[in-house]
Amino acid sequence: MIDARLTIALSGDALALPDDGRIVAFEPPRGSDLPGLDRDRLLVVQDSKLDFDDFSARGFDCATQAEGSFATAVVCLPRARREAQALLARAFELTDGPVIVDGQKTDGIDAMLRQVRRRARVEGPISKAHGKLFWLPSGTGDRFADWAAGPELSSGGFWTAPGVFSADGIDPASAMLADALPEKLGPEVADLGAGWGFLSAHVLTRDSVRRVHLVEAGHMALQCAQHNLTDPRAVFHWADATRWQAPERIDTVVMNPPFHTDRAADPRLGQAFVAAAARILAPQGQLWMVANRHLPYESTLKDHFAMVAEAGGDSRFKLLQAARPVRRRG
Repeated sequence: MIDARLTIALSGDALALPDDGRIVAFEPPRGSDLPGLDRDRLLVVQDSKLDFDDFSARGFDCATQAEGSFATAVVCLPRARREAQALLARAFELTDGPVIVDGQKTDGIDAMLRQVRRRARVEGPISKAHGKLFWLPSGTGDRFADWAAGPELSSGGFWTAPGVFSADGIDPASAMLADALPEKLGPEVADLGAGWGFLSAHVLTRDSVRRVHLVEAGHMALQCAQHNLTDPRAVFHWADATRWQAPERIDTVVMNPPFHTDRAADPRLGQAFVAAAARILAPQGQLWMVANRHLPYESTLKDHFAMVAEAGGDSRFKLLQAARPVRRRG
């Protein structure tokens, strides 16, 4: 990971950091220590609430956005190509000194290295631990200004941003769930993993709904949701949905839970969402969710709810309804 490559890069004379000035690290992987970067000068920028909390708990200065000027920037590549380009453009916008780029092969570091070499002189790279690290000297930032991107209004009329789930259009699974939701949802609704707010927008078409809690771990996605939903009944929570504490009992949970850890499918994420839904729902509460058909959620649903049924779907997706959460003692 980045720690091994940073150690090699900073141990010789190839990469020398400025003696003064702040350092910003964009989206470093959770658990990394960023050796060789002076913590007293370092700001870690994290969009994910889970990653933000991890670095904060270990004593790093953290923010969701970087402001001001920096002497050095480190960009850790996210999976989404457009988001990675935007991060690099932002790093050059804020940085007077070198910009370091790091990533795993599975996150597209080789493709990014080729793209950057077409525009500027690259130093390095250092290959280690299934990834690469390279850096660019100061004075090349203007060559990447066209990569800058942020929240924008999509053709569907919603605000999205690079790296946000379904940034390029409405997710078909979410659209299926929105069409299947019953008219009566109860006054208190939670949208777990709300993204940029598509499902919540449909929930808010019900006059009987008093509040919709949008719970989303991605800060940029939640910012987009705030653009999209100006209804005062919408309440926004930057939080890990699996740990979020509802301010009151929830009548209905709607969700299209994530199911990837990096590039690997991990149904435990969706299963944790199911458990969270059961925990926050009222005794007669109901859950409506959509999932890829191959994901094994039924047994988890039956562990946490007295009633479970498949409410529809197609060859790709299944709509699942559950009601009456089971309260376990001890």
